[in-house]
Amino acid sequence: MDSIAEMLTRGAEQLLGRANGPLQFRLFVMPTVVTLLAIRAGLKDAREGQTAFLWAVISDRTRRQERILAAWKDVTRVFIVAIVLDAVYQLMVLREFHVVQTLIVAVVCAILPYILFRGPTTRLARGLSGARRGARGVAAASPSDCEEIRQDGRERSGE
Repeated sequence: MDSIAEMLTRGAEQLLGRANGPLQFRLFVMPTVVTLLAIRAGLKDAREGQTAFLWAVISDRTRRQERILAAWKDVTRVFIVAIVLDAVYQLMVLREFHVVQTLIVAVVCAILPYILFRGPTTRLARGLSGARRGARGVAAASPSDCEEIRQDGRERSGE
C-alpha cells in the first residue's frame, strides 16, 4: 500500500513540476489554441442552431458519435503535439517515460479546454444573436411583415 501511495505522490509531483520546467510554454499555448478552436466550433453550432456541445453529447444518443468525431477532428493535431512535447519533456527532465502522465497532460491541454469552451460559446452566441433579433430568439417583425399579417387576418375573417 505504501508503494502505491508513493507512486501516486511521485506522479503528482512530476505532473505539477511541468509548470516550471523546460517546454512550459506548451501548457499555455496548446490550451489557448484549443480554446480558439472551441470558440470557432461553438459559433458554428450557434449559426446552425445546434445544441450546446457537451449537452448534445450527453443527451442526444442519435448524434453523439457524430458530435464526438467532429470534436476529435478539431483537436487531433493539438492532442498529438501535446503527447509528443510531453514525451520530449519527460525524456529531457525525468529521463524516463510515463504513458499515463502523458495522457493526462494531453487531455488537460487539448481536450478539456475544448469541452469547457465550445458549449458556453454556443449558448452565449445564441443569446447575443437572440438579443439582437428580439425577445426569446424570435425575429422581430418588420412593418411590411405586420401589414401582411393584418391583411391575411382580414382575408380569413371575411373583411
